[in-house]
Amino acid sequence: MKVLLYTEGLKTIGKSGLGKAVKHQMKALEDNHIEYTLNIKDTYDIAHINFYGPKSYLLAKKAHKLGKKVVYHAHSTEEDFRDGFIFCRQISPLFKKWITKCYRLGDVVITPTNYSKKLLDQYNIGREIYAISNGIDTNYFQKDQKLGENFRKTYGYKKEDKVIIGIGLYIERKGIVDFVELAKKMPEYQFIWFGYSPLAAATKKVREAVKTKLPNLQFAGYVESEMIKSAMSGCDLYLFPTLEETEGIPIIEAFACKTNALIRDIPIFEEFKEGEVVYKAKNLKEFEDKIRKILNQELPSLTKNAYKIAEDRDIKKVGKQLVEIYKKVMKK
Repeated sequence: MKVLLYTEGLKTIGKSGLGKAVKHQMKALEDNHIEYTLNIKDTYDIAHINFYGPKSYLLAKKAHKLGKKVVYHAHSTEEDFRDGFIFCRQISPLFKKWITKCYRLGDVVITPTNYSKKLLDQYNIGREIYAISNGIDTNYFQKDQKLGENFRKTYGYKKEDKVIIGIGLYIERKGIVDFVELAKKMPEYQFIWFGYSPLAAATKKVREAVKTKLPNLQFAGYVESEMIKSAMSGCDLYLFPTLEETEGIPIIEAFACKTNALIRDIPIFEEFKEGEVVYKAKNLKEFEDKIRKILNQELPSLTKNAYKIAEDRDIKKVGKQLVEIYKKVMKK
C-alpha cells in the first residue's frame, strides 16, 4: 500500500495549521512504516487529499478514473471559513457548496474532531466521515526550561514579567481583536502574538488591532516550531480566544508543554472540561477575570490533567488510526 499525500499550494499554506497537519501525517506514516509520496506523477494506491482547490478536485477525479482510492481530509468547514479574511462571510455559502462537492469525491472523509464531523454530517456529503486528530508529536512538544529562558531573552522579557502568548493568523476568527483589547485592559501584563498573514486580506478590525501600539504588546510574526515550543515553555499563560476551530492544534501543544491555558468557551472545546482540563471564558470580562486569577495563582494549575489530552492525540496513535482507515478504503 502506497499513499499519495497531496496538498495543493503547500508552499503557500505550509506555515499555517494545515501545513503543520500535513507534516504530522508524514511523520505518522513514517512511524507506522507506510510508504508515501508527495509526487503526483509517482505510483500510488490511495490519494490522501488535504485541500479543496481546483487542482485537488481534478486530482481526485483523475484518481478515480485510474481506479485509485481517495481519502479526502476535511480540514475546513463553512463555519471556520466565515470569519476569516475580508469578504469571507459574504462568500461562505458558495464556499460550503464547493467544499461539499470536493469532499464527495472521497471514498471516505477524515476530519480532525467529533465537532467538525457533526458539522459535516449536516452537509449531506453522502460519505462515511471519520474523526481523527491532526495529531501532535509529544516527544517534541515538551516543556524546556532553557528554551523558555531563550524566549524571554529574545523578546526582552524579565524574569518577573507575566507573559501571555497568542498564536494564529491575522484573522478575526482567531480572536486577535480580543487579544489586543485585553492587552489594553491589563497593562501590568506582557502580551505577544505569534503568527502572520497579509494584512491586506484582513478585516478592518484586525488591521486596526495589529497596528495598535502598546508598551506591553508585541507582534512577533511567523516563527518556526522551535520558538513556539520556547514560548510555551517560557510564558505564564497561553491565551486562545478563538471564535471557531476544526481542532485548534496550538491548545494541544500547550497541553503537551504543560503550559497554563485559557480558551474561549465554544462548542469545539466541549470535551475539555472547564476547571478539570482547562479554564474557559465567554467574553472579555470573563477573560480578564480568569487571566488575573490564573496569574495570581488563585486558580489551581490544570496542566497534569491537560497533558493526558495531548497523549491521546500523539501522532503515533494518529498514524495507527490512519492506517486502519486506509485498510478499510482498500477493501471497498
